[in-house]
Amino acid sequence: MSETTTYSTTDAAEREQERTDERTAPNCPECSGSLVTDEEHGETVCADCGLVVEEDEIDHGPEWRAFDSSERDSKSRVGAPTTQMMHDKGLSTNIGWQDKDAYGRALSSRQREKMQRLRTWNERFRTRDSKERNLKQALGEIDRMASALGLPENVRETASVIYRRALSEDLLPGRSIEGVATAALYAAARQAGTPRSLDEIATVSRVEKMELTRTYRYVVRELKLEVKPADPEQYVPRFASDLDLSEEVSRQARELLRSSRERGVHSGKSPVGLAAAAVYAAALLTNETVTQSEVSEVANISEVTIRNRYKELLEAKGAADAA
Repeated sequence: MSETTTYSTTDAAEREQERTDERTAPNCPECSGSLVTDEEHGETVCADCGLVVEEDEIDHGPEWRAFDSSERDSKSRVGAPTTQMMHDKGLSTNIGWQDKDAYGRALSSRQREKMQRLRTWNERFRTRDSKERNLKQALGEIDRMASALGLPENVRETASVIYRRALSEDLLPGRSIEGVATAALYAAARQAGTPRSLDEIATVSRVEKMELTRTYRYVVRELKLEVKPADPEQYVPRFASDLDLSEEVSRQARELLRSSRERGVHSGKSPVGLAAAAVYAAALLTNETVTQSEVSEVANISEVTIRNRYKELLEAKGAADAA
């Protein structure tokens, strides 16, 4: 009998707790309706009247989406994402150079000596063999040249992958690290649609233009890279931006290049020279002031090339308009 009473008392206590929870549950301040959380918009709204009670809520979930368990497991991570631009893909530990503790206080002389020894051994462990030291030097060169040329991060990633492939397939014996790194960056820029001329690449590289050309052809042939011929239109926006010309000049220059392609003027011509000549001719057609020497300096080609090419572009446009 007492056991039954105990159960009844427990059930009554649970029911009383449920009623208390219902009374203390948050409700809509306007209509006392139930509140629901809209995770997509980060809001808490009333299900009855639609009043937004809270907004700009913090999303504690990941920034990526997964549609099945395998994809969720593959995307789950701790720490920064891996990158091809570091020889260890960013997975190793890096000891900072500041001789300070976590609170910003300066270390004692004994602690500084200890941290210096740890940095030395950490650097030795990060580059255990000659291949890793080679890769570290080459990726540093790629990052330096890409920064000087204003190339985006995706180009640097692609160049790093190309160099890793060249290193794994033993293409470096007999060639300099700088030469293969420069060739990889040049190929990656062309593949990404943000090409740079050989002269621009050679300006920031530590190798001669002849060696760069020879190494580039060798790397493309051995790795079977698919590199399309550079399109002159890809150079136009950069040239026009450097010369502070309007969007109308860029549009007119692209039209000149398209009409010249239909007339076969592109065959055997330098894409950089055609792009520079198109920008100069478009500036003349739109009555914007720019000199051949200014275009020559931006494009890093001679004024003679600009004079010859822009006349051919105007003739091709005139023939196209006449037809």
